[in-house]
Amino acid sequence: MTYRLSVDLATPVFHLFLPQMRMSVDAIVERALAAEGAGFEGIAFMDHLVPPLADEHDMWDAMTIAGWVLARTSTLHVGHLVLCDAFRHPAVLARQVATLDHASGGRFELGIGWGSAPAEFETFGIGSTAPGDRVARLAESLEIMRALWAGDVVDHRGEHFTLTGARQRPVPTRAIPITIGGAGRRTLELVRAHADWWNLPVHQIGRMKTLREQTGGARVSMQTMVALVPGEDERADVVATARRRFGRTAMGDGLVIGTAPELAAHFARLHAEGVDRFYIWFTDFAPVETLRRFSDVISSDLVTGRTAR
Repeated sequence: MTYRLSVDLATPVFHLFLPQMRMSVDAIVERALAAEGAGFEGIAFMDHLVPPLADEHDMWDAMTIAGWVLARTSTLHVGHLVLCDAFRHPAVLARQVATLDHASGGRFELGIGWGSAPAEFETFGIGSTAPGDRVARLAESLEIMRALWAGDVVDHRGEHFTLTGARQRPVPTRAIPITIGGAGRRTLELVRAHADWWNLPVHQIGRMKTLREQTGGARVSMQTMVALVPGEDERADVVATARRRFGRTAMGDGLVIGTAPELAAHFARLHAEGVDRFYIWFTDFAPVETLRRFSDVISSDLVTGRTAR
């Protein structure tokens, strides 16, 4: 089974990136439903044991919130940017993924990486902080999960895991779409071997063509921070709020500021360059009204390729 397509999507798709912190579970569901209604294809959460740089705030478990949102929505695909491999044994994660896949009618996707916050490993005593160890563990995890999802009896003896006569049923309803992000050599090897989606770091956009030669058949996605400007008279306030909330993050290439027509032109240009999926991280924490306004971007003639009347 394979999920990969041999051609790029004719129309880009949009997923909401919504860190599950500083808001209630009900508020997350409200945003998910609004995103579904606005035309977003999916939603992605994060995976940390404490919120990055904000450990005084509340945060919900990544897999539990994904399951809850899948249960409350009808069409939205749900995943993560990204699950941390070291937090779960691959046999446990394989079972969780297969369960969510069946429960949702095939709407769960696996975004996975080898950990972006080594301090969490030290704080909670989770495995090695060495990059080489972590990426090697992820490689083994992916091999094990894909073998279990195929329904095979798995005998695996590796550096990090040993499985003897292991098998899991049922198998997923489809080949689970896998997203892996990054631009390092060993990460790109994993993208080429396992991923359906390669999440390109936004600061590497200038190297997309060269790096893509190393990613096999994976399609390109990108996470970007967005400050949606409702009207020109509100632009200054929107920019000031984004920079106050996100500091240096909102000062670099990762922040896109604009009205709906400006954003539509921006995403249409990136799609023409080869990006098929966009993960949108709103600087105002994605209230319902912002998600409704963003529907004008998703349905824009520039984005859909329709001829304007």
